[in-house]
Amino acid sequence: MFTDRPQLVVEVLRDLMGVDLPATPLIQLEKPTFNTRRSEDIAADLVFSMGPTQSPAHAIIVEIQQDKSKEPSQLARYAAALWLMLRCDVTVLVVCPDRGVAAHYAQPIRSGLTGYRLQAQVLGPDGIPPITDPQQAAEHPDLAAMSVMVHGRDRKVIEAFATALAETGGEHAPKYYEYAYSMSAPEIRRLLEEIMTSTDWPVYSPFAREHFGRGKAEGKAEGKAEGKAEGKAEGKAEGRVEGQAEEAARSVLLVLAARGFDIPDGTRVRISTCTDLTQLETWLTRAATTETLEDMFNESG
Repeated sequence: MFTDRPQLVVEVLRDLMGVDLPATPLIQLEKPTFNTRRSEDIAADLVFSMGPTQSPAHAIIVEIQQDKSKEPSQLARYAAALWLMLRCDVTVLVVCPDRGVAAHYAQPIRSGLTGYRLQAQVLGPDGIPPITDPQQAAEHPDLAAMSVMVHGRDRKVIEAFATALAETGGEHAPKYYEYAYSMSAPEIRRLLEEIMTSTDWPVYSPFAREHFGRGKAEGKAEGKAEGKAEGKAEGKAEGRVEGQAEEAARSVLLVLAARGFDIPDGTRVRISTCTDLTQLETWLTRAATTETLEDMFNESG
């Protein structure tokens, strides 16, 4: 969601969390891979800079942490490396759907360098409001997606989110659904699929599309044998393609994990939500030999 609307990360820090940031409308997505003096690539989930590209005024690193697996000192390394590269102040925003994880990363982080401690800005479940009003969800679909991630066990939160997607429509609606789906815990995903497959709302998840589309087509085409057959055939074909894409994405992640790569959450989401089978097969081929995650995604290569 941050990649589609970079202004959101500034709004979260400035409006929700009270962080003092430069007053500039210029915000752009930067490469999330930094190079340290030992030429070791370290990759954050997302990186933004504020101000002119040639002389940025501030940089923001976004990390989405579902658990405590990332060593906190790594966040300090991210900030230091980005400061060396851009020569501007750096803020680290950690988004955590779990209170315990949020408390873990909210502690001052020792970097190992005397005098340098990083205080990350942590957005935990208490900082993300539960959005149960469909109109509010439609006005702020990005925040509604995060609300699903944190408060999705409340059925009203998912219903408001789904209604907002139906009203929003367009090319962005599938992205918001995929963000919420990929960032949520398994039980929230199941509730998302249950609500989407049992109503007339549009369905965007790879799992739910086939089931919902088939049921809707059969219901509307009842008594129309020709239409029903066509709908089923189309649904089966789409389901096969989506199943192949999911399997390919899983293979890419398995190969990278087997080779010892530490896969950031943002990269994992990018791979697991990709539905382009040709692109996934290209990534799978590169995953077997790539030296860095950045090289695997480098289309110029």
